[in-house]
Formats: sequence, structure tokens, C-alpha cells
Amino acid sequence: MTKGIVITGTDTGIGKTVFSAGLAGVLDGFYWKPVQSGLDEETDSEVVERLAGLPPGRVLPEVYRLRSPLSPHRSAELDGVAIEAAKLSLPALPGPIVIEGAGGLMVPLNRQTKFIDIFQQWQLPVVLCARTALGTINHTLLSIEALRARSIPIIGIAFVGDEVADSQKTIVEFSGVPQLGRLPYLDPLTDETLREAMVAGFDLAPIAGV
Repeated sequence: MTKGIVITGTDTGIGKTVFSAGLAGVLDGFYWKPVQSGLDEETDSEVVERLAGLPPGRVLPEVYRLRSPLSPHRSAELDGVAIEAAKLSLPALPGPIVIEGAGGLMVPLNRQTKFIDIFQQWQLPVVLCARTALGTINHTLLSIEALRARSIPIIGIAFVGDEVADSQKTIVEFSGVPQLGRLPYLDPLTDETLREAMVAGFDLAPIAGV
């Protein structure tokens, strides 16, 4: 069975892709973004190819590539495509795979299925990415409740952004979910600076041990 880790977030645009690139790199694994919405700019898979430092072929092709930068269900409709949950089956691979969702847990894939439904089917452990900015306590605790309601295992929280110690502590205390670390904003953001930040800023043992 493929050893997989799901990376999801409390919202869109919070740094899931950069964290996923860093994690795939330090694990020397594979990366997979099953559904990509928006093709006009650099895609998430292309970002990971640039930042993860992985050998060729380790970034798997998306199952669905949708043109508009919208929720996948709407982007698919505009493209005349129906996203089928059955096509999002886990690939068999010789090493660990980092799987990145789109947006948050409740993002619809079609008019019946949300991403969290797919995560529940997979039953893979999840790392929840959360920003450190104002509003993160509410969004993060709600996301954790949603995962627990479906018995989806949670490895821990990866915070992204500047240090906000009290917010991070409050989330951990209320949820009981450990903080794995924090990824600061990196300038410059390169494969080398990302790897250094991942090694310095995260306890990777709980992830490597799943």
C-alpha cells in the first residue's frame, strides 16, 4: 500500500503548496495534486517541481486540469467536465506521496461530493495547514472538528506565516492537535531556502513515522 499524507488547509492561498513542496522534498517522495483549478499562471504542480528538488517524474500529473481559478465544481462545469470521485483513486508508488487538496476541506468537487468526502474514503493521515493571521483560531478549530467528525486521522498542524505565539498555542490547547512547526515567509523562496526552513522549523518525526 502506498504511504500517503494529505495536505489540506483552512482556506485557499495560505501556503499549502509551498509546504507540500518542502515536505515532498525532505521526504524524498512523490507529489500529487489530483485537481488543479486555474491554468493561466504557474500551477501548483509546477511550483512543486520548481521548489521540491525532486528527481524528474516525482510530481504526478493531475487527474483534472481546469481552466478557471474557481472552486473545482464550478470550474469543471465551465469546462464541460464532470469530476468523478471514482477517478481519484490512490496511485501505487514505491515511496511516500504528498497529496495536496484544493482550498479547504469543504470545497466541492461536484454537486454531490466535497474534498473531505474523498479524504474520508482514503483514510490517510492529514496535515492541516493554517495561517497565523487574525481569524486562524476559528478557521482551524472548525477544520479540526470537521476532520474528527469523519474520523479522518490528523497528524498535526503546520502554521504558515509570521510567529503569533498566542494564537498558535490557543489552537493547540483547544484542539489537542500538536503543532508540527511553522513555515515563515521566505525571501528569497528557493528550493534551498525552503528545505532549510522545513528542517529547522518542523518536527518531521510524526510525519515520517506514519
